Amino acid sequence: MRIKDIIWQSRRDFDAIYECQFCGHTVKGRGYDDQHFHTVTIPNMICETCGKSVNSEGPGAVDYRPLQPRYPEGYQI
Repeated sequence: MRIKDIIWQSRRDFDAIYECQFCGHTVKGRGYDDQHFHTVTIPNMICETCGKSVNSEGPGAVDYRPLQPRYPEGYQI
């Protein structure tokens, strides 16, 4: 999955539209804007339609580039 669009954000919490890179299925979900969420959690999200994730398909299967958090790590909001 990848973030297609961020609908709403307050501090580090956000709602977004996630899109599967393999089948194009979209789903609305919540997120937390930190480095761990963008580099670990999102690549592990499994699409409910095709059952694939970025990490399950192995390196090189899809070009996933995580977004950078709005605020730097350790920044107190």
